[in-house]
Amino acid sequence: MPRPFKCRKVFFQPNFKYFKPAGIPLSMLDEVNLTLDEIEAVRLADLEGLYQEESAEKMGISRQTFGNILDSAHKKIADALINGKAIKIEGGVIEIMERNFICYDCKHEWGVPYGVPRPSECPKCGSVNIHRKEEDRGPKRMRRRCRRGGPPWEG
Repeated sequence: MPRPFKCRKVFFQPNFKYFKPAGIPLSMLDEVNLTLDEIEAVRLADLEGLYQEESAEKMGISRQTFGNILDSAHKKIADALINGKAIKIEGGVIEIMERNFICYDCKHEWGVPYGVPRPSECPKCGSVNIHRKEEDRGPKRMRRRCRRGGPPWEG
């Protein structure tokens, strides 16, 4: 009996479910199903440029599992591109991670999923004096960009 899947942490959800070749109706295309954990693996490794070990740690899985997920995603994407298939994005054994905010005026705390825009005001009192919770702040983007070699003002 196989071991049950470990829940994978996902920090990104696309705003669309399909990606397809232009000019061909979706009903005429074969589909490739890309899970949300596969999209997250591609984002971390290929877009963010993180090493597999660091990416696996962010997703809460082993490096070997991360490598397997990334390999599966690359094969599916290649199949879709080469053979003109639609990519359907859904599913996976995942946990959508949230950014946690606090209102400095009324002390109300709430979470917002990654991929959703930053709130402009507190949902309880309407104050604009809101900030990410201190323990939720993580490494700065500028430091991450500089570490990869690009100037901090780009992107």
